[in-house]
Amino acid sequence: MSVSAVLVAAAEGGIIGDGRTGANLALGAGALGLAIGWSVLARAGRRVGAGGARTGAMAAVAVGVVGMVLAVLHLATADGGPGTGNGLVGAVVAVPLGLGAVLLGRRALGRGRGVGRSADRMGA
Repeated sequence: MSVSAVLVAAAEGGIIGDGRTGANLALGAGALGLAIGWSVLARAGRRVGAGGARTGAMAAVAVGVVGMVLAVLHLATADGGPGTGNGLVGAVVAVPLGLGAVLLGRRALGRGRGVGRSADRMGA
């Protein structure tokens, strides 16, 4: 089974349960990516070496993208509107969560790169 088929099946809830499960999966991925991005961003400014911060930031971006993809797939395949029990509102909330995770991860990547170069630019 290809990755795209797994994502579509997960968004539709065909493999893992009813229609809300796909939205809950997207919400969980978005929230997890946001938590990872937030913690990496908080630690990125304090670290001397940015190796662990870079890995964590890339993880936040990846998990955020997965959450957004799952949410958009769920939105595209959901029947009915909000309040029908298909998880449409959860998928709508998962999109900005995933986007926030991507943005925090990108910001942490930029901060991690800037930590090593700032001393060079200042002439130290």
